[in-house]
Amino acid sequence: MNGYTIQLLIPFASFLSFMMVFLSIPTILRVAHSKNLFDEPNKRSVHRMRIPTLGGLAIFIGFLFTYSLFVDWFQFIEIPFLIPALLIIFGIGIKDDILVTAPMVKLAGQLIAVIIVVGLGGLQITDFHGFFGLHPDPFWGTVLTIVGMVFIINGFNLIDGIDGLAAITGIITSLSFSVWYFINEDYHIPTLVAALVGGLLAFAYYNIFSKRQKIFMGDTGSLILGFLIAVVAVHFSEFNRPDNQYKLLHTMNSAPAVAIAILIVPIIDTLRVFMLRVAQGNSPFAADKNHIHHRMLALGFSHLQISLIIGSINIAFVILAFSLRNWGMLRLSILILSLGFAVAYIPSIVLYYKRRHFIRRLNQMKNKK
Repeated sequence: MNGYTIQLLIPFASFLSFMMVFLSIPTILRVAHSKNLFDEPNKRSVHRMRIPTLGGLAIFIGFLFTYSLFVDWFQFIEIPFLIPALLIIFGIGIKDDILVTAPMVKLAGQLIAVIIVVGLGGLQITDFHGFFGLHPDPFWGTVLTIVGMVFIINGFNLIDGIDGLAAITGIITSLSFSVWYFINEDYHIPTLVAALVGGLLAFAYYNIFSKRQKIFMGDTGSLILGFLIAVVAVHFSEFNRPDNQYKLLHTMNSAPAVAIAILIVPIIDTLRVFMLRVAQGNSPFAADKNHIHHRMLALGFSHLQISLIIGSINIAFVILAFSLRNWGMLRLSILILSLGFAVAYIPSIVLYYKRRHFIRRLNQMKNKK
């Protein structure tokens, strides 16, 4: 099959995934209502209604069917052990959405899934792209890949706190990786991304805009999303290895730094809340309302406004990173992370001064009395 035909079929893969998810969600909603499968509001919730959490089931079905079908059509060698590992992620996610799973059990499941694609499938970081001149040996390359993938998976799980944020971030990050493969005429990752993005777009309609058929992606959706993007991120770093660049039409010297920029939202938000929790003497895994989207909610932004603002910032970081892709691994990483933290703390700073102003006015009113 020639490249032009494949380019035409990739959008069709996205359309097929979209239709499968779009048509399956109403049925899933009926099952959720009949079996009383809802996310019950609690003190950490930003919603006040009981909402079904099985949107991830629809995303999983749409992705698995479309990816398997279209990869066969394109006669690609699939990422080894991707489907078995994805089934484990799906299993721990759906169990948590229905029965609630202990955090350590979820972490164990994530580790098993990641070890399958890394240890058995050989998907691992083998080059630091000139970072301090270091070159990881197979053991430390494997360890770094496992830790990094688990971090990304949980990063997407943590940002799934308001309507649309995880879906919009997932669409932006996956498309950003996909574009680089597409312009290099490698169509395996664009196929995978098309199957994922189509499902996310259909889910986003129900999650963001629907009032009577609202649904959350739950842990099933956020873990699957994080896992697939973690796989693509590692593949992206290896795809752009210095010793592989002679095969590429377009090259870059700082692929891991570019990947950090693409994944800036889950990376910075996760690092930020972990540091805040430790600074307050709490466990880094203790749930709270210190995420960036919580700060923006406190400032009065709506769910959709927050998701679009954060998504726009994500796109700006992607454009910056691709523009400076040959700037050097160390310099670009420092720039991206520094800017990321600076932007992430803007809502907290604004909220701090807004509260100070409110307290000052309140004291003035008391003094007048």
